[in-house]
Amino acid sequence: MKKNLKIIVAFIIIILTFSSFFWQVVSKTKVLVPKNARSSIKIIISEKNLKYYPLSNEEATILSVRGPGKLKIITRGQITDEQKKSLDYFIYYRINGGRKIKVEFSNVKADKNASFKSNLIGFPSIGENVIIEISRGENTIEIWNGTSKPNIYTRSLFTEIKEKKIDWVKISPMYPNEPVSLITNEDVLSYFRYSSSKFLKIRITGPTVLRILNRVEFNFKMKGRINYRIEVKEDNKFINTYMLCSDRSDVTRYKNDGKKTPGKANEIVINVPSGTHTYELVSLDNFTVLARILFPKKDIKLEEK
Repeated sequence: MKKNLKIIVAFIIIILTFSSFFWQVVSKTKVLVPKNARSSIKIIISEKNLKYYPLSNEEATILSVRGPGKLKIITRGQITDEQKKSLDYFIYYRINGGRKIKVEFSNVKADKNASFKSNLIGFPSIGENVIIEISRGENTIEIWNGTSKPNIYTRSLFTEIKEKKIDWVKISPMYPNEPVSLITNEDVLSYFRYSSSKFLKIRITGPTVLRILNRVEFNFKMKGRINYRIEVKEDNKFINTYMLCSDRSDVTRYKNDGKKTPGKANEIVINVPSGTHTYELVSLDNFTVLARILFPKKDIKLEEK
């Protein structure tokens, strides 16, 4: 009897452990709504009403997500001609203002298990997926329809990936950027101010990773959420533009300035290749920004060579 009881208890523990793991995995996947979405449609798939967003060939659909993780973009074309059994189409996407990447799909047939909920003419095609690895920090993904026809609709899912813990150490910029002391949870942290006219310049030896925490500075005239852009150059060559947004921080304040409020931190991450490189960050908008610059403690030896 006791043996059977032990088996039952062990079985229950296994079930509970599996259930907990399952729900943790499920909870890490979320649906992304485009920042600039003006319209959407509903597609019925296996009796579920799912919201999709149209792609334009002129204005990009913009997604914002904090990595690391995997982004799954599900694309579905609109088949309007009953005589036409399949579609050929392509889309473009780019990450953080980098180069555009073209993805082509051919001979995509209608999905027998899907239909438009509205009175749209035609049938949705089978879902074709684009899988993108998203790096740590804030990321902006722009997506375009490659042609004016057919109409293409997308649904985007993001699955977080848990990173290994890293010990970070701070470094200072090359330029004499004005240091600013901020207080967070009673800790005093050093940041450096930069703007559209005063770059933040960093020299570092790779291979390593630069982690830069950016806080836009709020004055009393600035209301609500602020959108701002940061351009990054590597050795005087453009590599990325980050489109960020921030509210006023609830937990961080200036040590010596009561007239301003720092924004919530936006993290950007730069992968530094082998060798010594110089990076420049500039605010593309009329906002001053505070930056805290970090890199992995394990890579200190590279700086000492």
